[in-house]
Amino acid sequence: MIMAVAQVFSITDPFEEFRKLAHEAVDNWIENLRDFFERGKLPTVAEISERFNETKHALLGQCFEGLLESLASDFLRQEYAPCPDCGRLVRRKRIDKRKVSTIPGDFSLARPYFHCRDCGCGFHTLDEQLEIVQELHQLDIQEKIAALAADLPYERAVHHFTSLTGIEVSSHFGHETLNAIGEAATMEVVIPDEEEISRRIEELSGGSSRTIMVLAADGAHMPTRPGGGRAEKRGPGQYKEAKGFRLYLLGPDERIIHIASWHQIKDVSEFEDDIALLASRIPQDKVKICLLGDGASWIWNLYREHFPDGIEILDYYHCSEHVFETAFCQYGDTLDAREWAESVLIRLGLDMTSSVIAGLKRMKPVDGDAEKAISRLITYLGNNKHRFGYNDHKKQGCPIGSGGIESSNKFICHTRIKRSGAWWLKENCNAMLRVRCAIYNGTFKQVLENYKAAKFNKSN
Repeated sequence: MIMAVAQVFSITDPFEEFRKLAHEAVDNWIENLRDFFERGKLPTVAEISERFNETKHALLGQCFEGLLESLASDFLRQEYAPCPDCGRLVRRKRIDKRKVSTIPGDFSLARPYFHCRDCGCGFHTLDEQLEIVQELHQLDIQEKIAALAADLPYERAVHHFTSLTGIEVSSHFGHETLNAIGEAATMEVVIPDEEEISRRIEELSGGSSRTIMVLAADGAHMPTRPGGGRAEKRGPGQYKEAKGFRLYLLGPDERIIHIASWHQIKDVSEFEDDIALLASRIPQDKVKICLLGDGASWIWNLYREHFPDGIEILDYYHCSEHVFETAFCQYGDTLDAREWAESVLIRLGLDMTSSVIAGLKRMKPVDGDAEKAISRLITYLGNNKHRFGYNDHKKQGCPIGSGGIESSNKFICHTRIKRSGAWWLKENCNAMLRVRCAIYNGTFKQVLENYKAAKFNKSN
């Protein structure tokens, strides 16, 4: 009897079976267009397009189902399977039918279920083979809704997704999906690997000279809130600093060639681990590394530890703010104040920091506020004494401003996180930032692979 069944299976052509099913599905779909031929009036392109959009999911869903029934017939008839946990051969217990939603269309799948009595493991072998996730909406839908939700508020993302695909999803689904994918967006995956970074350096330099690579770090304050449901009293919100960096190359005409951005709400010790991982992926002997930052000591401490040969440059515009603040306190909002500030910046550009500090110490403050401002500027310049010399930096092709990281703060953090009325749980904010970094870094596909691997307990 088994041999006879095997013979029947062997003469069945799966492709021809699928062709037959697909033809039936197309015939059914064509019936939906019959009224166009019977109405006696030429339909408009918009009407035809709308009809196609309304009916394409049913057609493609039937084709999808027929294709799987033809390709996976052995799995659909499977009687025995090895337990994935203990390896024991287990007999099929029942047939489970479920609905599956994909971007092409929905379909139903009746597949065998196995349960191991020894270890209690229950499993569907076909689900793993086809990489069908437990959720109704499959990975292709999850990918698209997460990408949209990373750019738009959840309600708008869901609206546009449904409008474009005809698939109904909830904003809650979008929220949960992005957070889940955000969990898989670890820094190891979000930041390009050493091979990719080396490839981009080689592509720009052609192996002829040391390319200028810029690492800029800064903080951006994110609106966070305590936990609790919408109906519960949550307490006041709080702004927390998302520490971030941007790594890029300088191309022709000082054009920024982006490599990686990374932003997270975390403390300095955690962020140091991120900088250490980044440093391990950069071929520091092949590039001239410029390290840009403001006056925050934590930034320079991390730079010194992990990029000892880097060129430290204090952000010119941050320095200018301090200089002009002192000028206005001492001279008021006058031409004298501006002339004094410009002269100080010129001398700092010439690396005459000691001379500037000596001059500040000789100044006679006009009042208490001016005295405090002068004292702060002396301390600020003294702490960053070796980070000026802007003229020499520019001659070497190094940037002197932190526009690269400021634009990253704006694009990665502010654009999505600081929407009107938005307050975030810290973990949800970090998940959103990781996904946005991955999209901007060009590593979103790798994040999705990491997410899929976690779903099926596979290693990448």
